Amino acid sequence: MNMQADTADQKLRARARRVIPGGMFGHMRAAGLPAGYPQFFERGEGCHIWDVDGRRYVDFMCSWGPNILGHKHPLVTEAVQRQMAAGDCLNGPTERMVELAERLVRLVPHADWALFSKNGTDATTTCVTLARAATGRRKILAARGAYHGAVPWCTPHPLGVTAEDRAHLIEYVYNDIGSLEAAVEAAGDDLAGVIASAFRHDYGFDQELPDPAFARRARQLCDEKQATLILDDVRAGFRLTLHGSWDLVGVQPDLSAWSKAIANGHALAAVTGKDHLRDAASGLFVTGSFWCGAVPMAAAVATLDELERIDGPRLMWEMGQLFRDGIAAQAAEAGVGVRQSGPPQMPTILFDDDADFSKGSRFCVEALQRGVYLHPRHNMFFSTAHTVADIDFALEATRAAFAALADG
Repeated sequence: MNMQADTADQKLRARARRVIPGGMFGHMRAAGLPAGYPQFFERGEGCHIWDVDGRRYVDFMCSWGPNILGHKHPLVTEAVQRQMAAGDCLNGPTERMVELAERLVRLVPHADWALFSKNGTDATTTCVTLARAATGRRKILAARGAYHGAVPWCTPHPLGVTAEDRAHLIEYVYNDIGSLEAAVEAAGDDLAGVIASAFRHDYGFDQELPDPAFARRARQLCDEKQATLILDDVRAGFRLTLHGSWDLVGVQPDLSAWSKAIANGHALAAVTGKDHLRDAASGLFVTGSFWCGAVPMAAAVATLDELERIDGPRLMWEMGQLFRDGIAAQAAEAGVGVRQSGPPQMPTILFDDDADFSKGSRFCVEALQRGVYLHPRHNMFFSTAHTVADIDFALEATRAAFAALADG
């Protein structure tokens, strides 16, 4: 799909370059995708999106995670409109904040309380700050290559970051008990906390589900050292289970960071924590002018209600597994080596002998030309709006994409 200079997308890119540095910033830069991917979109509905040139795609990114029920879900839209009519950004929160906190405390086993903000980075940074406030210590252990946000203490891109920003960050290898123990030893008596992703979802690598033995050892080490175990559930939260992702391996953190899917596309993040951290959380000064907005909280209550009613994680697993099985069969038929990793609700598809991602890029462009929006390096996301018909449509596109690869 070659974008012509006179397309609506290209015209918007030209306008954007004049008023936005680089034309676009952050993880949504289409310049980081293969040629032919659109930068600007017009609308979304269910599991479909339309770009500004009117092309429709089955969406396997779900706005990079947030749209867990699908775009424009009617129950969420109704809750948003009802709350918007009453008010959103006021001099303080509405009852929706209390309702949402109550809902999280009921759903999440380790949660005795909740705080709210706007972005995943807000939530992970609050967790790290709270771990230090509660323990009076400085060292935070984080997995090498893990993504926990886009501020100096954790951004994967070093521009503008100083050594002092990370002076008290120590790395370990995800799922490697020995490296975690070595990092704990290096922290000594200054260990404030260990932060871990729900599973290893590093960009451009095969994903790894958490080894239960690793999760248990992390919990044990934090207990022994009176440190804080932090689960970064920003990306995976509510897609794998409604009870916190490490509930699946029988381990409860002290703190969890949430965002993305919590409000089905509305800007919201949360921190949930255990009772022994309540006093520290009460004294911590974290705030933002829009953090108490009632509209996203109303959206979150409606989202969690619907996910619970329909057993959303099960539905997404079923559609994700159907897609995974289809991809595996097509790859075998075409004689093309692929590696599928991660939970079915959040799959990554990488190709064998593809260090420069050229195979993956061509595969995704071929699918894009047939109306299916995939990503060649990042994990993808299913929503409860994906149906068998959508999976069948997508698999017709990927069958053609595999054939194109097989033809060289």
